[in-house]
This record gives sequence, structure tokens and C-alpha cells, in this order.
Amino acid sequence: MPAARPRRHVRRAVAATAVVAVAGGALAGWLSWRSADGSAPRGDGRALPAAGAPDRAHGRTDDRPPATARSTREGHLSGRIVVIDPGHNPGNFRHSADINQLVDIGTHRKECDTTGTAAADGYTEAAFTRDVSQRLRALLEKEGAKVVLTHEEGERAFGPCIDERARIGNEAKADAVISVHADGSAEGHRGFHVILPGKVESGGADTTAIVGPSRQLGEHVVEAFARATGSGRANYLGGGTGLDVRTDLGGLNLSTVPKVFVECGNMGDSRDAALLASADWRQKAALGIAEGLRAFLAPTA
Repeated sequence: MPAARPRRHVRRAVAATAVVAVAGGALAGWLSWRSADGSAPRGDGRALPAAGAPDRAHGRTDDRPPATARSTREGHLSGRIVVIDPGHNPGNFRHSADINQLVDIGTHRKECDTTGTAAADGYTEAAFTRDVSQRLRALLEKEGAKVVLTHEEGERAFGPCIDERARIGNEAKADAVISVHADGSAEGHRGFHVILPGKVESGGADTTAIVGPSRQLGEHVVEAFARATGSGRANYLGGGTGLDVRTDLGGLNLSTVPKVFVECGNMGDSRDAALLASADWRQKAALGIAEGLRAFLAPTA
């Protein structure tokens, strides 16, 4: 990525002691494509409540969909396979040596994983992504989709590595893969964006077949996410489109099925961080992602 281009901030576990969920409003139609990718610990040691549970420490309360939310329609995603990849793992910061091991992502070798970022109050990206992913899974399963998570709470001490995350989507023969994240850019950098795979033909990576459908998926998610959450597209990259193309992410490079990353907001900005800390907003975010997925997978539903 060019030096002038903003990049998401990640802290390697070797320098981190704190580690880094989404929610929301509505569900609509999906596009048919298929061809050729609880309680969780916070960085401060406290437990993240299960989806929908109160979290008074961060002003989070039990969520109810906003009045404008459309009801889910059961069965519209029957036969569809969606893989949800919660970015990072709350245990990564305790396993520096493991997550700093290099893996092959096609274009080069890169760390197995990172700790992710965190808000100023210690609310971590890893806790956020796990909460949003759980909410998203519940919505998609209600629609009839088969949902696979790349990792579950308590399932593993760290990771999985980025190459394994891609492999899970590939082996599931997923119709779509969503990797849930939050950015860690500077104060004043606000909004969400969706990262798309660029064209890569290097080593064991070949994204030729997924670049087009992944862009379609990403465009649907951008529109639906903005509509459901009321958040703006990122003001610091993507030229206001909410889209960013990258070729340096192993989770995208190694995918053989349509896949995008959703950076739901910037934890480095105090106003964005307040949104990410809200259970009501996280529900809107999950609904927005689900709506975008349905628009991609079942447009006539």
C-alpha cells in the first residue's frame, strides 16, 4: 500500500497488553452467486456480556431492534453457506510468539495474526468483533443460512492464523465470507469501510475468480450498513466510497470464495468508539451486514 494511503492500525502482541463487536437495524433482498473465501474477555480482564446482555460499565443495555427495522424472513437463505470471521482473538495478546510466526499469504510472508486495536477505555477490537459476529450469526440462521464461525469463544487460546481463516471459508465452500473488524486510525478519522480483495496471482494466491463477486458483495454491504447504522463512509480513505482495495491481507489473498472485510468504525476516534461501545448500535451494524449479505445472495427475497 502506498505510504500516502492510510492503513488500519494494528498492534503486534509483542507490544500489546490490551486487545480489540457490531449491531443494528434491517434486512432486505439477496443475490444468487456461486462459482469458481457468551462471554469473551476484554483487555482489562473483565468479561464481555453475551449478545443482548447489559453491560453497564460501557453504557450498554439490552438491545431491541429500532422501530424502523423490518422483520426477518425465515427461509430466504436456505441452502446458503456464510462464514463469519471475527477479527482477532481476545487471547492473542498472551501468545506473542505464536501469533508473530510468519505464514505465506501468496505475495509475501506475514504474521499469523495480531492483537487488533482497542478504544481508549480498553474496549478491544477482539471483544467487539466477537459480539457483532454472534449477533450476525443469529440473524443469518433465522433466515435459514448455514453459518460457520472461524473461531468460537473458548475454542482456542489464540488465532486462528490468517491463512487458516481463509482456508476455513474455502473448505466450507462458502457463498460469502464476512470478516468483522474495527479500525484503529487517528482521532478525527471517522466512518466505516469495506475492504475488497485486489487482483493477486502470486505463490499460492490467485484472487482472479473472486475479485468481481467480492466487489458486488462489498458494494451491497456498504449500502446496507450505511442505511442500517446511519454511519458515514470513512472520511480518511476510499474517496468517500466506503470501499478500499488491498492486496496485502492474507485472509483475502488466499480466499477462493467471495470475501470482504468490514471495518465497522474507528476505535481511535472518540465519537466512533462511543458508537462501537453501544449494544444498540452493534445490533444495527449486524443487521446492516446481514442485509448486505442477503442483497448479494438472494436479491429477489
